[in-house]
Amino acid sequence: MPVNQTYATFSDTAFASAFIIYALALIISLVYYVKIQGVIDARREASRVKELVGTGTGAGAGTAGGSTAAGAVDALDRDHFNDDHDLPGAADINDGLVADEALEARQASARKLANMTQTLVWLGVIVHLVSIVLRGLSADRFPFGNLYEYVLVVTFGAMAGAAFLLQRPQLRVMWPWVITPMIALLFYGGTELYADSAPVVPALQSFWFPIHVSTVSIGGSIGIVSGIASLLYLLRMWQPKGREKGFFGAVAKPLPSAKTLDNLAYKTAIWTVPVFGLGIILGAIWAEAAWGRFWGWDPKETVSFITWILYAGYLHARATVGWRDTRAAWINVVALVTMVFNLFFINMVVSGLHSYAGLN
Repeated sequence: MPVNQTYATFSDTAFASAFIIYALALIISLVYYVKIQGVIDARREASRVKELVGTGTGAGAGTAGGSTAAGAVDALDRDHFNDDHDLPGAADINDGLVADEALEARQASARKLANMTQTLVWLGVIVHLVSIVLRGLSADRFPFGNLYEYVLVVTFGAMAGAAFLLQRPQLRVMWPWVITPMIALLFYGGTELYADSAPVVPALQSFWFPIHVSTVSIGGSIGIVSGIASLLYLLRMWQPKGREKGFFGAVAKPLPSAKTLDNLAYKTAIWTVPVFGLGIILGAIWAEAAWGRFWGWDPKETVSFITWILYAGYLHARATVGWRDTRAAWINVVALVTMVFNLFFINMVVSGLHSYAGLN
C-alpha cells in the first residue's frame, strides 16, 4: 500500500513541534528549580533568624542582670552572619514579617513557573500523540515498525505517565529530571534513528504485533519513570533534607523527601512488573505462532526477561525487612539501565530475530 506523504510530513512536523514544546518546558522548569532553591535558602535563613530572636528574648527575660537580646545572640555562632547583617534583636520581628511576605511573593512567582511547565508538558504530550497517530495513518498500520517509532511511543508513554503522576505541586520540581532524558531520546531518535514512513516487513504483519509491542512499550514507559524516581531517591538519601552539602547538595535541595521519592518509585514499579511481564508473555505467544516455539533465548528476549526479573526483584527487596533502603533502589536503577541497554545496544548492535530497527 502506498504511503500517504501528507500524513508522514505532518507527523514529522508534529514531532519537531513536540520537541520544541518539551524544550521550552525544560527551560522553564530549570528556572523554577533555581527559584525554588533560592526560596528554600531564604526560608531556612528566616527560620534561623527567628530562632535567634526567640533565644535572645528568652535570655533577656530570664537573666537577673537584665542581659539584652543582642547579648544572648553573642553566645551563639556569629559566623552565620556576614558584614551586611546586623545581629537580630526584638525590633527585627517586624522586619521578619515583611521578609515573610516577600518570601510568599517569591514562592507564588515560582509556582506560576511550575504551572507553566505543567501546561507545556500536557501540550507537548498532545502534539506528541498527534505525531504518533499521523505516523500510523501515513502507512495504514500501527506505528511500531522501527526503532524510531518505538522511541517515539516509549517517550510518549513516559511523558504522559509523568504528566499524570507529577501533578502534585511538591513533585513538579522533578520535571527537569524527567524531561532531560526524554528530550535526549527524542533528539537521538529524530536524528540517528529516523526512518521514512513505510509498510512494515512481512515478519511484523501479524495480529500480535500491535498487542505485544504496545504492552511492552507501556510497561517500559512506566519503568523509566520508576527508575528515575529511584535515582533521585538515592541522591536525596545521600543529601538529606536540611543537611545538603556542596554541589550535589545544592542540586538535591529542591527535591521532595526521600520517602516521597521512594513511594513514587515503588508505586510505578507495581504497574511496571505486571504490564511489562504481560508484554513478554504476549511476545512468547506470538513467537510460537511465528517461529514454532515460545522461547528461544534470542538476545532481545533474554535481556527483556532479565529486565523484568530486576523490576520484580526490586519490588521483592522493597517489601523485605532490611532491604528497604538504598539497596532496593539500586536494583531499580540497574533495571532502568538494562532497559535502556536493551533498547539501543540489543536493537542496534546485536543481531537476532528481533532486529527490525529499520536502520539499514
